[in-house]
Amino acid sequence: MPELPEVETVLRGLTPHLVNQTVKICVLRRTSLRWPIPLNLPDLLENQTILACSRRAKYFLMQFAEGSLLIHLGMSGRLCLVAAEKPVAKHDHVDIVLQNEKILRFTDPRRFGCILWIDDIFQHRLLKNLGPEPLSREFSGQHLFQQIQRRKLTIKTLIMNQHCVVGVGNIYASEALFKAGLHPKRLACSLTQIECNQLVKAIKQVLKSAIKAGGTTLKDFVNGSAAPGYFQQSLAVYGREKQACKQCDHLIQKIQLNQRSTFFCENCQNLGGK
Repeated sequence: MPELPEVETVLRGLTPHLVNQTVKICVLRRTSLRWPIPLNLPDLLENQTILACSRRAKYFLMQFAEGSLLIHLGMSGRLCLVAAEKPVAKHDHVDIVLQNEKILRFTDPRRFGCILWIDDIFQHRLLKNLGPEPLSREFSGQHLFQQIQRRKLTIKTLIMNQHCVVGVGNIYASEALFKAGLHPKRLACSLTQIECNQLVKAIKQVLKSAIKAGGTTLKDFVNGSAAPGYFQQSLAVYGREKQACKQCDHLIQKIQLNQRSTFFCENCQNLGGK
């Protein structure tokens, strides 16, 4: 599913084309996504100007004078800017037609995404209790060290917890743990301050590299111009089960951890701890 680097890539690609544009009409073809799209959304958006675009965790936000549009891509969602003459496909559920005749089109074959209208982004239930952004100064080794105290869960589970830090999804959690030399099954409470510092540094490096590469396309993801990402070419462990580790030539292993596929090198990633 699209994770933080993919949403950030979409944001950076679309923002220059959306800000200061006015909505001409909104077309709803299907409203039954993860949560129902408000039926009055066309009325709410008509003649409103897009003031800003931003991202919080994996949510794409469009700010208007009287509220904000929250979009989540779910498992297979796409948000692309297309020409007016582009034919509508089977899973093109929503079109936001701009005054310049360009269309912001939301496509979601599996319908796990969402489009919601919110009055206050700081108080909405999906946003108000989220942890710090992973690329912010707030997310530091000290913050992580405080989070792990007395936490009897694996470190991979913890860094994927949106209350600890947002946006570190399955792919990037596996990659960051490899980069930091930490086994995904290590108990969070066993990490030292130094290891927390190393892991935070690794998370930031992996996410920055993924954003620079335009995200990761394993199946469905494309950016706002319908182009795929290329970070999958740099993956060290994710999806490389039974292939040689790029550092030591041991075979990459795959396990299920909290019902998520988890990839690691047993030789390079430390399962020890206090």
